[in-house]
Order: sequence, then structure tokens, then C-alpha cells
Amino acid sequence: MSSPESTNRPKVIATFLSPGSEREERRILRILRAETVGGVLLVLSALVALIWANSPWSDSYFALRDFEIGYAPWNLKLSLGTWAADGLLAIFFFLVGLELKREFVAGDLRKFSTAIVPMAAAAGGVLVPALIYTLVVRNYPNLHHGWAIPTATDIAFAVSVLALIGSALPSAVRIFLLTLAVVDDLIAIFIIAIFYSTDINYVALLISFAVIALYGAIAQYRRLHFALKPATAWYILLPLGVVAWAFMHMSGIHATIAGVLLGFTIPVKPPRGLPAHGNTGLAGQFEHRFRPISAGVAVPLFAFFSAGVAVGSFDGFIHTLTSPSALGVMAGLVFGKPIGISLTTWLITRIGPIRLDPSVKWLDLFGMSVLAGIGFTVSLLVSELSFEAGHAAHAETKVAILTASVIAALLSSLILVPRNRLYRRGALPKEVG
Repeated sequence: MSSPESTNRPKVIATFLSPGSEREERRILRILRAETVGGVLLVLSALVALIWANSPWSDSYFALRDFEIGYAPWNLKLSLGTWAADGLLAIFFFLVGLELKREFVAGDLRKFSTAIVPMAAAAGGVLVPALIYTLVVRNYPNLHHGWAIPTATDIAFAVSVLALIGSALPSAVRIFLLTLAVVDDLIAIFIIAIFYSTDINYVALLISFAVIALYGAIAQYRRLHFALKPATAWYILLPLGVVAWAFMHMSGIHATIAGVLLGFTIPVKPPRGLPAHGNTGLAGQFEHRFRPISAGVAVPLFAFFSAGVAVGSFDGFIHTLTSPSALGVMAGLVFGKPIGISLTTWLITRIGPIRLDPSVKWLDLFGMSVLAGIGFTVSLLVSELSFEAGHAAHAETKVAILTASVIAALLSSLILVPRNRLYRRGALPKEVG
């Protein structure tokens, strides 16, 4: 006879993070390896920028960052730093769009039962840091606009740390971090588009949408069995993408949104009846072409131009870190992220009819949620959008992002390194059953 407790417990309809298909797991692990390389370059670029910006030759760094180039009549005469944030980072967001569409079409997010956990966890990992930041700066109205700075996880930086400290952890736990970060990026895209866009030029925006629609029609045209080869698609779609980006920039919507929308238009599955390279659609081919550019050039250059902050003496550094904006960002990333992710995951798998796979241990999951407090690329971008260059919080929040990312990496290491050692020795099973 079943107990009252067992009869009142909701029926389990899905198990999250259970072993998926071998092909999907290989694809995820391949992305993790690629992001590891990009993360190393990202950290090195940021370190070079910080050292240069605080050296006797700091004036040359800021002169380089602020050097303007482009075409003024089209509002495209921008500093090199802005070109990196608005232009090169659009390549990164294009890959985010590709990855999001792949997850929703052919990945773990295509089913509500498996998508609800990472989506809810990512939402909790955004909401709690934003609330913590807002609470810390509540008495400083001029700082309220930075509420979204501590909400984003940097997947490249986090995966790089994970590769060093957690190579023996179960693949399901590592996939959780990647899936969480993908959904996190989707939320960040909506935040940037809705809350950090002003003075919208609707004519330019409509033209950008029209070009994106044409871009998508041509990309889908190949799916309809017409003779548009991948090389031809490259030469046709790339110029259209640049035009869509330019008009999106002129519209007042942050130009990286164009990259996401363009990524969403690319077909994920190969056309029926046509040969495909590696059994992938145009999305897989574009990802193969663009990921090295994003990880090796675009994101490191963005980090180089964004992370260079002059902090001066050690006393100046401490003063910067104890400012309200910096404390809000650090508290949001270091405490808000793990609290939001862990608490939301626990609630949704305890109250709802979804359970974690038995192979997933809560301590490992908590370590991953602490690691998710590494905010870098998107956090730096939101910092740029929140405060103008002359605002004190512009530098304070950047220093806080870098400091919080280091703290999150160290704290997660304290949890995951011993766990990784146990898994490596075989003292803990990676799978159950």
C-alpha cells in the first residue's frame, strides 16, 4: 500500500540531464572545447588591456581605443572600441542565434519537459542578481540603470575555468552549464533590445527587418532544393548581413541584435534529398566558419577595448571596489547567480513533475551555479550601455565585473576541484543505473 506522501507527490513526467543521444553529447562537448580556447584568449586580451591601461603608456591605449574611423553621414563613424562592441560582437551574437535555434529545433530545448529546468534556472540567475544590485544601489538613482550588468554569464570564460578544474566531472553537469548559458544569452538579448535601446529610428529599423527577411528567404531558399551552394551562400548572405547590421545600428537598437536575428533565420537541418557536410544544415556550416572568427578575433578584441580601466594605486582600486555600483555588481554575480540558479532549480524539481537525473549531484550543480557568476563579455557590454564614458560607474562596474569573475572562478574551484578529484579516482560514480 502506498503512503499518503507518495500519493500526493506529483507524477514524474521527465528527467532533466539524463544521458542524451551520443551525437548531441559529442556536439556539446565539441562546443565546450572550442569555447575553452576562446576563453583563454579572452582572459589574455583583458589582462593585456588592464596592464596597458595602468602603465606609463596608458595614454596610447586610450588614444587607440577612442580613435574614430568610418562614414559619418550614415552615423557609422565610430571609435575602435565602439566598433568592437557594436560590430565585432555582432559575430558573437550571430553564433548565439545559431546555437539558440539549434537548441530549440534539434537540441534539449525542443521539448518543454527538458527545456523548463534550464530556462527557469537561467531566469532565476538573472532575476536574483538584478534584485541584489537594485537593493545595493537603491539610494543612488543615477546607478539604477545598471541593474542588468550582473545578470549575464560569460560562457567562454566559464568553460575555460571548467576545463581546468572539472575535466572529470559528469558530462551532464557540464552540459547543464552550457545550456544554462545559452538560455542566459537569450534573456540578455531581450534585456538589451528592450531596456537599452533609445531614440529609435523606425524607418531604419524597418529596412533592417526587411533585409533580415530577405537574408532568411535566401537561406531557406537552399532548403527548397535549389542550387545555392554553401560557397555561394557565403558571398550572398555576408553582404546582406552587413547591410542589416548597419541599418540596425542606425535605428538605435543595439546592432548586436541584428546578429541574433540573422542567426535565427539560418536553417539548422540539411535539405531533404541534398548532400550535407557532416549531416548539418547551413547553420552547422556557418558555425564552422564563424566560430574561430568569434572566439579568436571578435570577442578577444572586444575584451581588449572594454576591459582597459585605469584604477591607479592600490588605494584607488579599493576605493573603486567599495563604491555602490561595484558592490552591487559583485554581490549580484558572486552571490546572486548561485542563489538564483540553485534555488530555482531546486524549486522546479521539487514542486513540479520534473526530476534531475540520479547521476547529477546537487553539490556539483551548486558548483556550476557559482561558476556561472563569471560575467564578462555581455556584462561588459551592458556596462557600456548603462553608463557613459564620463560616468564614474562606467569604470567602477567594469572593475567589479573583472573582480567578481575572478572570485567566482576561485569559489567554484573550492567546490569542484575536490569533486573532480573524486570522480577522477572513481570514488564517485558518473552515472547511476
